[in-house]
Amino acid sequence: MKGIAQSEDLYKQAIQRFPGGVNSPVRAFRGVGGTPIFMQRGQGAQIYDVDGNGYVDYVLSWGPLILGHAHPKVVDALRVAVEAGTSFGTPCPQELALAERIMRAMPHIERLRFVNSGTEATMSALRLARAYTSRPKIIKFEGCYHGHADSLLVKAGSGVATLGLPDSPGVTAGAAQDTLVARYNDLGSVQELMKRHPGDVAAVIVEPVAGNMGVIPPEPDFLKGLRRLTQEHGSLLIFDEVMTGFRVHPGGAQSLYDIHPDLTTLGKVIGGGLPVGAYGGRADIMALIAPEGPVYQAGTLSGNPLAMTAGLATLETMEAEGAWEKASAAAVGLHQGLQQVFAQAGIQAQITRVGTMMALFFTSEVPRDWQGVQRADKDRYAAFFHAMLERGVYLAPSAFEALFLSSAHEAAVIDRTLEAAEAALKSVLSS
Repeated sequence: MKGIAQSEDLYKQAIQRFPGGVNSPVRAFRGVGGTPIFMQRGQGAQIYDVDGNGYVDYVLSWGPLILGHAHPKVVDALRVAVEAGTSFGTPCPQELALAERIMRAMPHIERLRFVNSGTEATMSALRLARAYTSRPKIIKFEGCYHGHADSLLVKAGSGVATLGLPDSPGVTAGAAQDTLVARYNDLGSVQELMKRHPGDVAAVIVEPVAGNMGVIPPEPDFLKGLRRLTQEHGSLLIFDEVMTGFRVHPGGAQSLYDIHPDLTTLGKVIGGGLPVGAYGGRADIMALIAPEGPVYQAGTLSGNPLAMTAGLATLETMEAEGAWEKASAAAVGLHQGLQQVFAQAGIQAQITRVGTMMALFFTSEVPRDWQGVQRADKDRYAAFFHAMLERGVYLAPSAFEALFLSSAHEAAVIDRTLEAAEAALKSVLSS
């Protein structure tokens, strides 16, 4: 590496302008220590910082870039869209085309509404669920993150955990009192809450594959059990597929596990790298949204032509080029290769994977919930992160985040990563 002098200088300037020097908390490297790296450009599986260093990227803008950075078809489509105008504040044809693509992949989404972020999608879906059921409470799971809306910043995992914040100051007791917290992969904890609050639970919201405490797959019958319990108690089931949509399967986790949620929230991949979110589901529930119904939700830039264009180009290219299959194959290769590297080094580590998402835990047992994730060695992860960074591989700067692969992560890229991992582990063990 050439060093990170320019990143260090920019970070000093950023601290004077932004809280913690960043515009989203996990970017601050608090979970691993050191100076955040300022990136300047990306191409394929690589990103390049302001000092000219190149890295194999396993963050991929936290998931959206399933085709890799600056895919020519996405860039070309955006160039045409920009020249036609960046935003109109009116309906545009791209909205219809992207909605059709999404509904084809996830047929249980009968109608949807585009928004600008995953947070908007989840908070809007929960407001809708409360309106539909006329009930106040929701059940979420410890370690699952559904955006930074007040009622959801309870046991929220991910960036909240990275910063050591169990909840968030500024969230009132009133905002949080209707949020009930269950244990992921534990149906009994959900059943107990349902019994304790009969007729009060509007919805259960879940990351069907937990992606904000690393990657924790659902255990057999967990999701089916949630579907059964919500139906028995007259509650809605909301799948937060902001991260898992088009990542764990081309049809999302609901297709992978054959579950029919009442509502689904989406983001990440459907924007192809631009800000976007969506929520949708059963037509009778969605009919309550204004202007058709009384549940108000609006957004000036919702469905803007640039985000719609990038998302449409991404989904079309995914299908045309078999991109999900390529990214999934790369994930299998990296998963198997890392298992061998860690075994040969004699280090206890667990690698979890679903589709094109992965996570690495320095622990002796495979985590199944938030408690298991917390037992992993975060200091060893931080040491491994920096050792990999020095060898040109950019992992998530937090032990609680997922890793992502793209169709641009070809065999040579995976081989380079495994060589770096082997050398990095020797460095970590000798320090």
